[in-house]
Amino acid sequence: MTAYAIAHLQEVTPHPEIVEYIERISATFEPYGGRFLVHGTQHEVKEGNWPGHVVMIAFPGLAEARAWWDSPAYQEIAPLRSRHVESDIVLVGGIPEGYDPASTAKAMREALPAG
Repeated sequence: MTAYAIAHLQEVTPHPEIVEYIERISATFEPYGGRFLVHGTQHEVKEGNWPGHVVMIAFPGLAEARAWWDSPAYQEIAPLRSRHVESDIVLVGGIPEGYDPASTAKAMREALPAG
């Protein structure tokens, strides 16, 4: 099942290390089947506050996403980003083919207190 690395880059301080990070990141995730879905594009806030930028990388599964994050290649370049970017980064699994949100709603309704 597809998994995603999602980054919310809130405050980016321009720096040569950021350029180097961007130049090198693809080589760190490609061995794990990763590919950019969102990178360097504008977003439109419809509700709330979302300053900064969004990056999404898709992986074949959570195991590959975790392996990439923990890899020596990625950990070597991660400080190039973290020294200059305030960010939140999550790894999240996708949903199975044919997912029906009504079944999730049903389970939630059944878990509600009677009343």
